[in-house]
Amino acid sequence: MIVTVTLNAALHVAYATGDAAADDVTPISRPVYRAGGRGVTVARVLRAFGHDVLAAGLAGGACGELIIQDLARSGVPTAFTLIRGESRRFFRFADPDNDGPALRFAEPGPFITTEELGRFAADYRRLLTGAAAVVLCGSLPDGLPADTYGSLVTYAAEAGVPVILDAGGEELKHAVGHGPDLVVAEGSAVEPGTGGFGAALIRLGAAAAAVAVGGQVHAVTTDGEWTARLEATDDEGAGADFPLARGALVAGLVPGQLLGWSWPDRLRHALALAAGGAGSWTSWTRTPGGAEERDRVDLAAYERLLDAVRVEPPA
Repeated sequence: MIVTVTLNAALHVAYATGDAAADDVTPISRPVYRAGGRGVTVARVLRAFGHDVLAAGLAGGACGELIIQDLARSGVPTAFTLIRGESRRFFRFADPDNDGPALRFAEPGPFITTEELGRFAADYRRLLTGAAAVVLCGSLPDGLPADTYGSLVTYAAEAGVPVILDAGGEELKHAVGHGPDLVVAEGSAVEPGTGGFGAALIRLGAAAAAVAVGGQVHAVTTDGEWTARLEATDDEGAGADFPLARGALVAGLVPGQLLGWSWPDRLRHALALAAGGAGSWTSWTRTPGGAEERDRVDLAAYERLLDAVRVEPPA
């Protein structure tokens, strides 16, 4: 079982907007709800590929219940630790045809108490008993110390469970020294050789690192370095500068980490998913008012993109 952890899960709420009426009141559709957060996306993608997955983390209030219900409809089992605060919401307002610009709004995350963090830590350590791997993803809500991910990496290492960490900023700075098996991060430029961000993560304690920049990923291990990029394809926007869907990228790297795939194979699989092969996961939410569509992998797009990934040999 692969356990994904989303400590700052979100409920995405999307509305379709109509034309403004004479009184300047703009009608909107009924809301469409979607559970969000990178760890949640990772769980969806892995589940669609047939992996045994469990989504864990923190969730609270009516929004937390809707997050759990949406994941259940997608066939993703959950083990969220309940909190008193309300899980955050992201709002999106757009015209039904998505022709015009969309307006997006984001709420702050809930404040997590010391007691809630303690309950989550106990739940997390119990989940490690049956875990094949743990994926730690995303930002931390208010109230959690910056070294929270570092503690979670240590608990997993003590249990003999490999850890994939997807974080940035202070969270990454505090966690990398605890020895995660793979760090996925974003960089401002791909710098091959020992001077790159990925190599710095290795020196700080990560066993391997995958740094995403635009439409390419630079992987660094103690055995060498690889750079993977997409060549131009018929898929709109796909190419070297096409931004990758971060959650799908992380999910694409998990199977190879567990099964010992070569790094070129890991990168081909991950980039093909992150650039469009994961279908709806590259979109912000479901289209309001559209037909309800269960999570699926666009295999045709995935196979086209798989052929378009080019991996440079180790440096």
